Amino acid sequence: MKVNWKRLTLSLGVCQAAGIVGSIYTLQSVKWWYPTLTKPPFNPPAWIFGPVWSLLFILMGYALYLVWNKGLKKKGVTDAVAIFGVQLILNVVWSYLFFGLRNPSLALFEIIVLWGAILATTLKFGKIDRSAAYLLIPYLLWVGFASYLNLAIVLLN
Repeated sequence: MKVNWKRLTLSLGVCQAAGIVGSIYTLQSVKWWYPTLTKPPFNPPAWIFGPVWSLLFILMGYALYLVWNKGLKKKGVTDAVAIFGVQLILNVVWSYLFFGLRNPSLALFEIIVLWGAILATTLKFGKIDRSAAYLLIPYLLWVGFASYLNLAIVLLN
């Protein structure tokens, strides 16, 4: 399969841009607010989040590329890309709610919606390109784990 470098670059770039926007809301809160919260057992060290999210955004971008590369005229591709866009926006919104507004309760509601959107995206991608769906599984699992952390922070604080 020939690589469409323009699509690949755009797919990866859009996902990395979402990560950058989300990190804007995160940076100050991670320094001053987040450390003051009571954390649940199994809370990873703060340094792990950056590398994990960077990798997840790369996997998301490549999954998007695989689906988009099938062509927007192929059945289901436009819908799958649209749902992907929705979950990507929800990802950024979670960072804003949790870290920007410092509202873990509202963020908890939103992360449940986000997880559902990721699941819907994964299922849609699976109908178009199985590899694209597999690439989203670590993201789905990580957001599931993040949901546990979010819930625990709501309950402990």
